[in-house]
Amino acid sequence: MAAPAGSTAQAGSTAQAGVPASNTAAGEDLGAAPGKPLLGAVLEWGEDDAAGFAARLQATPAVLGHDASFPIKAAEKAYLREFLAQSASSGAHALLTVNPTVSLTDVNAAAAGDFAGQLEELAQGFPGKLLIRFAPDMNSSWVSWGQQPGAYVPAYRAVAQAFAAESNVVMVWQPFQGRDYPFTRNRSAPAPGTAGFAVLDTNSDGVWNGSDAPYAPYYPGDDVVDWAGLTALHDDTGGGAAVNTLSKDGELAALLDGTAQGAASAGDAPADTGDSDFYESYAVQREKPLLLQTAAYYSPSAGGPSENDIKTGWWRQVLGDAGQGKLDRIAAVVWDEKTDVGDAGNTIIDWRLTRNADVAAAAGAAVKESTLTTGPVTATVQGLGGSSGNTLAGVPAAIMAATLLAAAVLLWLVPVRLRTAANWAYSDKSSRDARVDLMRGVAILFVVVNHVGMTSFFQLLTQETIGFVSGAELFVLLSGLVLGMVYGPKAQDNIGLVAEKTGRRAGKLYVTALAVVVLVFLLSLIPAFNSEVLTTFTDQGTGGAGRSGAGRTYDLYTGMQGLLQFPVSGAVIPAVLLLQFGPWQFNVMGLYVIMLLVSPLILLALARGKVLWVLLGTTALYVAGTVFRFRLLPSQFEDSFPLLVWQVLFVLGLVGGYHRRRIVVWLSGHRWVVGVCAAITVAFALMSWGNPYLANEFDVRLALTSDAGYRAVYDQFFGRTYLEPGRLLNVLTLLVTAYALLTAYWKPIERAVGWLLIPLGQATLYVFIMHVVLIAVVANIPALQQGNIWLNTAAYALIVALLWVMVRTRFLFRIIPT
Repeated sequence: MAAPAGSTAQAGSTAQAGVPASNTAAGEDLGAAPGKPLLGAVLEWGEDDAAGFAARLQATPAVLGHDASFPIKAAEKAYLREFLAQSASSGAHALLTVNPTVSLTDVNAAAAGDFAGQLEELAQGFPGKLLIRFAPDMNSSWVSWGQQPGAYVPAYRAVAQAFAAESNVVMVWQPFQGRDYPFTRNRSAPAPGTAGFAVLDTNSDGVWNGSDAPYAPYYPGDDVVDWAGLTALHDDTGGGAAVNTLSKDGELAALLDGTAQGAASAGDAPADTGDSDFYESYAVQREKPLLLQTAAYYSPSAGGPSENDIKTGWWRQVLGDAGQGKLDRIAAVVWDEKTDVGDAGNTIIDWRLTRNADVAAAAGAAVKESTLTTGPVTATVQGLGGSSGNTLAGVPAAIMAATLLAAAVLLWLVPVRLRTAANWAYSDKSSRDARVDLMRGVAILFVVVNHVGMTSFFQLLTQETIGFVSGAELFVLLSGLVLGMVYGPKAQDNIGLVAEKTGRRAGKLYVTALAVVVLVFLLSLIPAFNSEVLTTFTDQGTGGAGRSGAGRTYDLYTGMQGLLQFPVSGAVIPAVLLLQFGPWQFNVMGLYVIMLLVSPLILLALARGKVLWVLLGTTALYVAGTVFRFRLLPSQFEDSFPLLVWQVLFVLGLVGGYHRRRIVVWLSGHRWVVGVCAAITVAFALMSWGNPYLANEFDVRLALTSDAGYRAVYDQFFGRTYLEPGRLLNVLTLLVTAYALLTAYWKPIERAVGWLLIPLGQATLYVFIMHVVLIAVVANIPALQQGNIWLNTAAYALIVALLWVMVRTRFLFRIIPT
């Protein structure tokens, strides 16, 4: 049976002289004991939570894991606090995987001290230990900090020393198991002939290969390592094609003692360097508790043994070897409860232990039969996340809501009651509608601000402040609207010309997208250039979906390195052409290209009076996409903008643009419809202000409901990726409301912001393309990565001004689509 809550802790145990307290025996101060390791899990926080995992496994984790950036990003603080709150309510210790987003050489004492201070502030009141796992898998080639021992060791030591005075912190040093070491060479690894290469060439034979020590070059020293950790997975692919296999007898022990045969090699066992036996060298001899992070490879498309057989077989082997009388220095077994992609993004890898009900039941039964120590192992604390000082509840919240409603009513009444207000109305009769251009300017401004990602005052306006709407929805909807306005009049008499022009434009944008994908990849090969902001994506949630943005990081260029190999992998070129790689900030371009290609067919149907059929068709596709959630293409944009779902915005925009004049006339005669849309828009704006995840310390929220209630409603009705019904309704009512507002108040609004927003709106594609360049520039200015809200706000103002000047001067307009 699993050990009862906290039953293995030994109060009053003392540390050996000169050895950190957390090294005693097998981590007793955390609740473990020899042969009774802690149960842990690193969850896919975007889709899971601690309570859900515990319910499926029928066992509560004693350790929960989450990623954190170094330096900590302002946008992820709320998610870290939420993670710590879930850990505290489960009675679990918190394992923080700290991933540097800057060069290791920038991880110095000052930066580490700032990081430690921010983390300790976030963890105030947390009852458990913080296990800090800085830059794990540092001996591998697939992480940006990999295979750079000369920079890694001082960086690790700086972080450890920054936490030295904190009694609740445990420093974990965790490489990747040495089978197949040194893997494929990291592009930042030291070149032959350099001092750094000599550190890697531990046997001094002039060659860096599997005969060299896989761990020793990266070890930062006994004085700064509290726990040793090792990533040891059941994975026989060797980084190659997907293959599902059953674990071999003694496989885990072989990974730990260095006798495992290399999956990617010719099958030869690694040379006996002494260092290959990780368990003996770093757990036994150094008397370090060992954190084992593990999982079993399973790809649903690869065939072979069943998922149940693979995962439960490996899980039982792990629990058996970690039991009493065996590898009893293992103080924690942490399962990687995540999914991943491989083979140039074509293969789904499901590491999860509990998503399949049969696997979860078998795994839970194995836990009950094992000696694992389950949670809670600390005091359980509810509500650790707390509420921000910027949260308004009760009477202040009611006053704020009443003020917003009063302002909305006033805006509605002024044009009706005030005679001079009639002179403010929009009166331009030309075919180009400046109101649409201004709204497009707002949309692209929202996109630029949210994609650049610096903490600033701009986020107070752009992060779902006007409702459950982001710049992306407005961008897609208004793109369809403009296309319908421009090509609608030509569709009935000359559909061939329409098809030619839209096809040519789609081709130009497709070539532009390919160019961006390749150029970003080439930039990523420059060691001194920080390209991670474009080549990786850290999920920070979709608006208010707090736990949906719990920090999972995706490598958007996984597999594209195959272009540099000879022969080039057969899967890479098709993946590039299908836009399976690329910056996340740019991936909506793939959706736009597809919609441009099909738009002539939709316009032809509209020209023949088939508007009802068009609406029924787009609605049917939207329903199918939201219910069944399958993708038509392997392209990257399908992850964020599923084609079957997001087409509805473009098509509705296309219909609206085609019939714009008729719709405007109808709404003018049915003002009550505009009033209903405005009321819904205001209500959604009020609801969005209940978002418990604040953009920065100046943000304010209205505590109109509990955080859990807000998340539940948001996930159910306002999720962004699949355009849940509430969000779709919000986008449409906001468009009607904004158009009516601009019609009534055009002249004062145009004088105030039209000079800025209209030019940007008339060149949204140009601005969208150029903002990728500016994102890369900003990422390589260290001063803008420190979270200084005043400096960042000034930088944003400069970025917007620069884009405006570039548009006004038509900079590179002959090359870049507008």
